[in-house]
Amino acid sequence: MSSLRLVPGTPEAVLAALSEVLDGTGRPFAPVPPDPAAAERVRRATAPDEPLEDGCAVVLTTSGSSGEPKGVLLSREALVASATATHDRLGGPGQWLLPMKPYFVGGLQILTRSLLAGTTPVVADDLAAAAAMTGARRYTAMVPTQLTRYLDTAPDALRGFDAIVIGGASMGAELKARAAAAGVTAVPAYGMTETGSGCVYAGRPLDGTELALDDGRILIKGPTLFSGYRLQPALTKEVLQDGWFRTQDRGRFVDGRLEVVGRVDDVVISGGVNVTLTAVQARLLEHPEVADAVVLGVPDQEWGSRVVAFVVGKAELETLRDHVAETLPRTWAPRELVRLDELPMLGSGKVDRQRLLDGVR
Repeated sequence: MSSLRLVPGTPEAVLAALSEVLDGTGRPFAPVPPDPAAAERVRRATAPDEPLEDGCAVVLTTSGSSGEPKGVLLSREALVASATATHDRLGGPGQWLLPMKPYFVGGLQILTRSLLAGTTPVVADDLAAAAAMTGARRYTAMVPTQLTRYLDTAPDALRGFDAIVIGGASMGAELKARAAAAGVTAVPAYGMTETGSGCVYAGRPLDGTELALDDGRILIKGPTLFSGYRLQPALTKEVLQDGWFRTQDRGRFVDGRLEVVGRVDDVVISGGVNVTLTAVQARLLEHPEVADAVVLGVPDQEWGSRVVAFVVGKAELETLRDHVAETLPRTWAPRELVRLDELPMLGSGKVDRQRLLDGVR
């Protein structure tokens, strides 16, 4: 068995380590963020001093948006399958702009695609660097929040890409319409660290990937899947069954395309009533005095779970409760409002749910 090496989570260090594992000359590695607390979480999740499972090329740490991070084992074959299928779907290999951290799967796979395409990735925090790109085809990836900001500030730069992969969170209908109206090719992607990055583009699986639903839960099968969780065989067995990965997401098929409708744990029981948190959140976002919102269930002795709305905006609690009750059961309306200047985000672009929960428990 190979031992695991920890490498700095910089684009240069990750690119070098990735190049070595892809050509078979380097040891498996785990990229480490610069923040000391995040680095310690990576150490706990990856356990570098323990023997490494066979076939692993990279161990990535999940973002831990709702709990303790896990070490996800990705093989060389899974990395290559994901990168190849992505290029096939987008129209062929190209040059990539890397605006995200390479210690998350989205950033790491941009580097993988670049290596396989023989192109030099352009590392930048904003789109100004796109002017230096020389590839015949140009790609980048970002989260919906970034796309929204760039549509406001740099729509011309967005139009310079052959495709922009949007991941990390759901891309709403309004944002899709805005991008299309601006002439921007934004491709919503669904996937996660365990699927080797996005494996469903615009509702359709990449070549080689299969989808199924089990009582609404999304199941995924294909060559991009992870091998298991680091040193957690019981958890691996629970989520990997007969080649299928049982996600924590719920979905449905609409006209043959997968539509993600929320997480399995997005339904909580509050006062004996099943409340779909994603539906409440979507309703809050329709209020003109709500700029952003997340709705979570918080353990409560009286209610079992109480529905808490974390809101960026001026709206008052009773106003929002009435707004929710116009289209949803009033029993679904939030019982508590936490007003924020902005939602806390993880480096992956996802909302830091655990931080929100820790602030109200």
